[in-house]
Parts: sequence; structure tokens; C-alpha cells
Amino acid sequence: MITLEIYSDPVCPWCYIGKVALERAMEARPDHPFAVTWHPFMLNPDMPADGMDRQEYLELKFGADLMSAYGPIVKRAEALGLDLNLPAITRQPNTAAAHALIHWAGLEGKQNAAVSALFRAYFKEGRDIGARDVLLRIADSIGMDRDLTARLLDAGADRDAVIDADRTARTRGIQGVPFFVVAGQHAVPGAQDTELWVQVIDELAERA
Repeated sequence: MITLEIYSDPVCPWCYIGKVALERAMEARPDHPFAVTWHPFMLNPDMPADGMDRQEYLELKFGADLMSAYGPIVKRAEALGLDLNLPAITRQPNTAAAHALIHWAGLEGKQNAAVSALFRAYFKEGRDIGARDVLLRIADSIGMDRDLTARLLDAGADRDAVIDADRTARTRGIQGVPFFVVAGQHAVPGAQDTELWVQVIDELAERA
């Protein structure tokens, strides 16, 4: 197997798009060699613990350029057949706890399921994935122990580790996500097309 490390944030629409495009390639090449691991990157590391109003956040970040910023996202998602329900999102959450949940899921071999569930909850259902009850429902939906997850969330477990991992990613030069690292050495930044990933998989197969 070949490691494929993915730096991502579950509130990043390009990360969701990049995940779907990658998965389409892996479905087209079911004998792909990738062993996928997800790593934390927070788009807004200084976000208040309770998050903030989504519209206020968008206005602060994009101002009058909101449509020009989101237009390409909607267009690319539609090309993939990915239905993003952006108007349903009312909160911009702090994602430290969501990243911790992804880490705990990884200990049970359910990391990808957790990432998928977080993306769906946020971009399709408009749920606040910084909220304790939402994270508990997601954990329960992928077969994690709800009571244990609740205790970990209440204790703030691994929050510092998530913050440290985010800082480490930035010191390594990662300034935006998604960001992919193949075999620990080949960097692939951005939400690449399915066709590129198919080509990468085929090239790796030729070298094997």
C-alpha cells in the first residue's frame, strides 16, 4: 500500500469536492494502492469556540466578492453531481472538536466514514458540526460509542493535539486545503479532477 495523507477541514467546500473526485478515481480503479489518512487543518484557527453566524462570517471574509468566491465552488460541485445546500448553513463552526472526532474514528478504522458524515452534515444538511449533539449523532451514525464520545468531547480530549497538528501543517508550508501527500513525499495541492487521480493511480501501478 502507498500512503495518501490528506490535510482537510470539514467546513472547506473544496475539501469535500476534492474528496469526491478522489473517491470517483478509486472507484474506477478498485485495485488502487492508497491507504488514506486524514490530518487536521483549520481554515479558521481563531474561530470562537461556539462559532459565529454564517452570513456575518461570509461578509467578513468575502465582502462584496461572495458570489465570485462561491460561483466556482457551485459550478465544480454541479459538474461532479454533488448537491451542496449552502443556503441551509447558518453557523460557521470552530472545527477543533470535529477534527478530534475524526482522530477518534481513525483509532477504530472509521476515519473516512467520519469525514464523509461531517461533510454531509455541514454541506447537505446545514448542521452545526461544532455542536456537541451534532457530533454525537455523527459518531453514533458511524458506529462509534456514543457515551465514550460524549465523555471525550466534554473533557476536551485531543483539542490541543488538533491545534498542534494544524500549526505543524503550516510550518511545513501548507497554507490551504485540500492538500494531498503521496507516499510521504509527493505533494498534490488543491481539489484535483478525477482524471488526474486516475492517471496517478495508473502511473503508480506501472512502477510497481
